Amino acid sequence: MIDRKIYKELKKLLGTNPAVALLGPRQVGKTTLAHTLVDNKDVVYLDLERPSDLAKLTDIEQFCAINSDKLLILDEVQRKPELFAPLRSIIDERRREGKKNSQFLLLGSASIELLKQVSETLAGRIAYCELHPLTLNEINADDINNLWYRGGFPDSFLSDSDEVSFEWRLNFIRTYLERDIPALGPRIPAETLRRFWTMLAHNQGATFNASSFARGLDVTGVTIARYLDLMVDLLLVRRLQPWTSNTGKRLVKAPKIYVRDSGLVHALLNINNINDLLGHPVLGGSWEGFVIENIIRQLPSQTEFGFYRTSNGDEVDLVINKGNKELWAVEIKRSSAPTVSKGFYRACEDIKPNRKIVVHSGKDSFPLSKEVQALSLNDMLNLCQE
Repeated sequence: MIDRKIYKELKKLLGTNPAVALLGPRQVGKTTLAHTLVDNKDVVYLDLERPSDLAKLTDIEQFCAINSDKLLILDEVQRKPELFAPLRSIIDERRREGKKNSQFLLLGSASIELLKQVSETLAGRIAYCELHPLTLNEINADDINNLWYRGGFPDSFLSDSDEVSFEWRLNFIRTYLERDIPALGPRIPAETLRRFWTMLAHNQGATFNASSFARGLDVTGVTIARYLDLMVDLLLVRRLQPWTSNTGKRLVKAPKIYVRDSGLVHALLNINNINDLLGHPVLGGSWEGFVIENIIRQLPSQTEFGFYRTSNGDEVDLVINKGNKELWAVEIKRSSAPTVSKGFYRACEDIKPNRKIVVHSGKDSFPLSKEVQALSLNDMLNLCQE
């Protein structure tokens, strides 16, 4: 079993909060991680998609009273937001009785922002934690190409072969389109949403042009925005916002869009193995998205980040504000012998970063110039954790 980096953080939150929400897309390993945190004898696990488990919560106050000495794990909690109000009352009553440790672990397949909207009644009583697909520093660094091609969902990454992994990812996509998304309420034809998801994969790392997508799907720009919001809320797509700067220059204002898991990008584009990927037009965008996701997952939750691009094309792929006047400009190159464009240097003159970094696909790290350091992805992740 792979040790997840989030384990210690989640363990700490469970020791200091009456309720903790562990969020992440389906099949990312939330249930497995939840059960490794606690002695199963002291846990009651309910899957809210199973009618038999849901029936046990018909009288939630009585159920919680009977199991008051156990941690109650509720899976797919975003499907039953009406449970949050009685949970608040139960938590407050137990607080009056002097119980301060965690009593509820809520697992959900939706974004923190979305769950916060439906769980406002638990404000001040719940902590949030997000479980991502696997990152490079959770596996052997020599497996970087497998992680990049197959993606970070454990069942995909750990498959016996690329063929098995590819089939798993196709089934994952099909299940989301045909079962999971309709169950959440949106009435979007599965084929339309598949085409939209595939268009996002083709445009991996590009700025989002709602009008272009709308013409391609023969829907309105408002509808396209709704589709994108849905995919972001389900933690399947990242909307990387432009970095604002007081340079007085005209900046690109549209966000850049990434399908968050590189393995899903490749499955959506019918890329069957890494050799096919190396010859595919999405190569650069796929690597960029893979690197950005790995980096962002190592940063503290309060870290600000975005991309910088002027109207004349000067660009930094990822700007990171670590606080304490630490501003990093990160360029991403799918090459073990990277070079940096003049546009990167001009953009750096605008934003004045403390560090200029090029993350490349090789294993070595070295100075690229007096000002720019070339880092392997593994070394970059270690730097982010310092």
